[in-house]
Amino acid sequence: MMRDFTYIDDIVECIARVIQKPPEIDIPGKIYNIGNNAPVKLLEFIDAIENELGITAQKEFLPLQPGDVPVTYADVDDLVKHIGFKPSTPVAEGVKEFIDWYKWYYKID
Repeated sequence: MMRDFTYIDDIVECIARVIQKPPEIDIPGKIYNIGNNAPVKLLEFIDAIENELGITAQKEFLPLQPGDVPVTYADVDDLVKHIGFKPSTPVAEGVKEFIDWYKWYYKID
């Protein structure tokens, strides 16, 4: 399975840019997909977490469940055209930053 993970700082950057640049057409608002537009294997995401925590997760592999899809990713073309920015933080970097913040915030060694 592959998923499109997006680092929170990239999402905040997109929102800040959209706020500064309202839609150019006469509508009250516009909806944008915000995502990294780069699907990553779920096991790569888990590996990044394991590497940062120095542990190995206990995994139980199951068949696809009803409603599961093999690959998801955000189409960010409209967003990029409008604000000139595309989220691009790699998963390993985003996971590291999040875990560092989490440990700092909750005072975990």
